[in-house]
Amino acid sequence: MFRPVPRATKIVATLGPASREPEVLERMLRAGVNVVRVNFSHGTAEEHTSIVCLVREIAERLGQSVGVLADLQGPKIRIGKFADGKVTLAAGDRFRLDVDPAPGDRTRVGLDYPELVNDVRPGDILLLDDGRMMMRVQATTVAAIDCVVVQGGVLSNRKGINRQGGGLSAPALTAKDMEDIKTAISFEADFIAVSFPKTAADMSRARELMRAGGGRALMIAKIERYEAIGNLEEILKASDGIMVARGDLAVEVGDAAVPALQKRMIRMAKEFNKIAITATQMMESMIESPVPTRAEVSDVANAVLDGTDAVMLSAETAAGKHPVETIEAMARVCIEADRSDVKPLDAAFLNRTFNRIDQTIAMSALFVAHHMKVKAVVSLTQSGSTALWMSRIDSGVPVYALTSEERSRRRMCLYREVHPLLIAFHAQEREALLLEAEQRLLEAGIVEAGDLIALTIGEPIGKSGGTNTLKIVRVGERA
Repeated sequence: MFRPVPRATKIVATLGPASREPEVLERMLRAGVNVVRVNFSHGTAEEHTSIVCLVREIAERLGQSVGVLADLQGPKIRIGKFADGKVTLAAGDRFRLDVDPAPGDRTRVGLDYPELVNDVRPGDILLLDDGRMMMRVQATTVAAIDCVVVQGGVLSNRKGINRQGGGLSAPALTAKDMEDIKTAISFEADFIAVSFPKTAADMSRARELMRAGGGRALMIAKIERYEAIGNLEEILKASDGIMVARGDLAVEVGDAAVPALQKRMIRMAKEFNKIAITATQMMESMIESPVPTRAEVSDVANAVLDGTDAVMLSAETAAGKHPVETIEAMARVCIEADRSDVKPLDAAFLNRTFNRIDQTIAMSALFVAHHMKVKAVVSLTQSGSTALWMSRIDSGVPVYALTSEERSRRRMCLYREVHPLLIAFHAQEREALLLEAEQRLLEAGIVEAGDLIALTIGEPIGKSGGTNTLKIVRVGERA
């Protein structure tokens, strides 16, 4: 059985043309992928379902836990197509964005979101192609926006548009997103990422649609709109986690503001016991190059030091030339950054109150593990909630979450410092279950006879959210 090197920070890899072949997918999983991302901005429902089935087949053969993140496209506002595929515009050029579906030229192009003409005013700055091109609105009519180019360049088909400072009225969930939620439910996605939410209501609506269809995925809010920053606490409370989507966010708030916002968002996510994923351009040079730049290495390491649960790769693994090498490089950086971060655990417990029994047991296990230098914390869990509590504190002690629920195991693939294992739990008495868990760890080579471990379990057995017992034992010396 394949056993990947334990790593606190998890890796999310986007699937695409570069990572479609079974042999490449197996190498990616062996290299350290914890969660695969299915990007609904591209491909068909059939293609997505097929690739998810293939990933799970490979993961089962490897004995590995791999989660699936379904990423909704959202209301990405784009221009139409040009007659020649692209145009070159210079500063000072006049250019029109209109509702005419005809192919564009050097003077105009159509919009896939006609309502944009009602959302902008003269003087507004429009950013195209992730901010590579900038236009100032001169005038608007019921069918067109007249602009002057402020920052020129090459503009090609279907590039995105943002309004600097936000304020676009496009809803977070489109008709396509609603259909894609059904597809995500059909292949049992473990996480669903909602693009461009502005309020908690956007996330609540997405969750309602998911549950109405019979889904049980965790909901991830992609923070990429200016308005979402002011509503961050409410959005966090309505979500199971957030994605720091630095691309569109930088376009809306300015690139200089993003690093501080990243730290703030990760910190808030941990405070609210939510998951945090850091994304966009983390190792973008590796789309072409077999090695990352020093700046990219520092970027990934800083996200790890910020306490993110996961770092995400997009085009690097979806369309890049070196998907496996990119994952290997990212894993190396994560491991080194994790090692270098000394955990002042006692300070993490100051001024904290715990209102739930399972949370109190989880925190007690970490505290004891830190001071007694145990080899591992072992959580016998149904839902994974105890493991989630543990993952919110950077203890430096690996947490092995043993569950009989396959869905819970896949969810925990995204929790920082948590390593999920599937176990049958044949016994029903507490002591027999603990012995069974101990044997599973020995078989996996995680512990050896004589190692000290901290075990958490709930009674009555099998009750979700019922963890109420902590036991410190030395492996192989049970009475």
